Amino acid sequence: MVALIGQLGAGKTLFTQGLAEGLGVEGQAIVSPTFTIISEYSLSSGGRLVHVDLYRLEAAAELDAAGFVDLLEPGNVLAVEWADRFPTALPCDRLEVTLERPGLAPDAQVGKATPPATSRQITAFATGAVAGAVLTRWERVLASGGLDGGRG
Repeated sequence: MVALIGQLGAGKTLFTQGLAEGLGVEGQAIVSPTFTIISEYSLSSGGRLVHVDLYRLEAAAELDAAGFVDLLEPGNVLAVEWADRFPTALPCDRLEVTLERPGLAPDAQVGKATPPATSRQITAFATGAVAGAVLTRWERVLASGGLDGGRG
C-alpha cells in the first residue's frame, strides 16, 4: 500500500499515474477517483492497482461501507490519496509518500496561479517490513541513476 499525502495540486494523482505506468497498466486513463472514491485497474500479474481517494469521506466508517478491507488482498497494489485523513483505518505496513510543490500556498486551488507542475518534493518512509523492502529497492534504483530500462 502506498499512502499518498499532500495538499490539493501536490501531485498525488500524478504519482499514481507513474505508479500505474511502472506496474504495466496500459490503455486506461488514470484520473483521481475523487467522486467515485475507488478505481481499479488490472495488472498483468493478475492483481489490481486500486486507486482510492479519501478526500470526500467524512468518517473512516465510510471506508468499511465501500469495501476497503476487501481491497487489501494479496496481489493488489493500493494507492490511497489523502491517506492522512484516516491513518488508523490503513494497514500498519505501508509506504507513506508525502508530496509537496514548493511555492504552492496551503489553500491554493488547482489551476489558479500555481507554480510549474514540474517542481515537486517527495518524502517517503516505510511503516512495516514489506513497505521497508519496497522503499529500500526504490532508494537503490534512484541512487543508481534511475530505472534501468524499465526493469528497476
